[in-house]
Amino acid sequence: MSDLPRKAVTRTAKLAALPLGIAGRATWGFGKRIVGESAELVGRELQQRTADQLFKVLGELKGGAMKFGQALSVFESALPEEVAGPYRAALTKLQEAAPPMPTRTVHAVLEERLGEGWHELFLEFEDKPAAAASIGQVHRGVWHDGREVAVKVQYPGAGEALLSDLNQLSRFSRLLGPLIPGMDIKPLIAELKDRVSEELDYGLEAQAQQAHAEEFTDDPDVVVPQVVHQSDQVLVTEWMDGIPLSEIISDGTQEQRNRAGQLLARFLFSGPARTGLLHADPHPGNFRLLPGGPEGEDDWRLGVLDFGTVDRLPGGLPATIGESLRMTLDGEAEAVYGLLCAEGFVKETIELDPDAVMDYLLPIIEPAQVEEFTFTRGWMRSQAARVADPRSPAYQLGKQLNLPPSYLLIHRVTLSTIGVLCQLGATVRLREELEEWLPGFVPEDPVGGEEAVAEA
Repeated sequence: MSDLPRKAVTRTAKLAALPLGIAGRATWGFGKRIVGESAELVGRELQQRTADQLFKVLGELKGGAMKFGQALSVFESALPEEVAGPYRAALTKLQEAAPPMPTRTVHAVLEERLGEGWHELFLEFEDKPAAAASIGQVHRGVWHDGREVAVKVQYPGAGEALLSDLNQLSRFSRLLGPLIPGMDIKPLIAELKDRVSEELDYGLEAQAQQAHAEEFTDDPDVVVPQVVHQSDQVLVTEWMDGIPLSEIISDGTQEQRNRAGQLLARFLFSGPARTGLLHADPHPGNFRLLPGGPEGEDDWRLGVLDFGTVDRLPGGLPATIGESLRMTLDGEAEAVYGLLCAEGFVKETIELDPDAVMDYLLPIIEPAQVEEFTFTRGWMRSQAARVADPRSPAYQLGKQLNLPPSYLLIHRVTLSTIGVLCQLGATVRLREELEEWLPGFVPEDPVGGEEAVAEA
């Protein structure tokens, strides 16, 4: 494969081929129907061909195109099965692998960033990448002190390509609609653009990863690799084995699915409380299941990778989230509505019926109403259909709600995590994690000043 395509005209042409390719394949499908082939068979083949092209183009371009594909992959559980099915395999590939950059390019970056004697830093270095992501690829090696390490090397020109892709995808957002029916693509692309500079800064990533590694040292449930070395465009961390979450999604046992789901929920809510940081890229490629949990070798821990995108929350998740969730569960419609107005979720020019707002929220928070909840693609699709159907009261009310900028990334990470839980089909004790880690969810005891555990 050639180096990462950087010329805007080349990348634009490749991206433009996505919606044009859909139109071409639709014409091909029409021709197949004329000669008598089943509409169902033609439709399935059409979707598969489109999925194959999606992976090929987004994977080759890497940059913002692949980042967009990864972001989409965690939402596939919200799509109708006839649409989601063909894309599931193609998008899952984006979570774990992509065409690698040439060895000569990797060596050139390492020489430029680590010095001419970069080889001397390693006892071993594997030229073949172990994994490829949107802005860099990972090589396995052995550091000079004997530690097994993961060496993340940023693609040359990744920053320029990232912005170019996302700008181009934004222009094509309407044409890309057929790829993911029912999903509003433009806000997703805008939010990805807002995070570009942070994700390109391996110094910030090293700080975020090391903060988590230190906090979760000796934790029985969560493992974060230590940072070994960092320089511009190169990040060296301890190597972590384990089963990729994407494999658990496709082939895992129910026990593995449930354990992975529980730990994923625990990390989502405990991370900000313990580190002041929210890991904001929760696609399955960034997680592993490792043996050796609290119950021994037959138990599992959650390994967490890639801290390039984080939300900085010095006080943890906003208490408003926990308070509004608790009051919704308690049926306090007026109080919930007042809190949403105060936080800017309802604009001053809008007036809504508090009971209608409750009707909108209650189905969404069903997992927090019970002791344990089984997340399924069917449940996710029913929620997506409810809020996306223009004939639905939920759709009409949802259009009038506002998402304050400070909650945007928290909202996306939460939705993405729920999407992964639905892909896993995991049974999770979510309320248990909320009571332990979410500020405001458990009311303070007015007498003793201690938190009182809310009754389920």
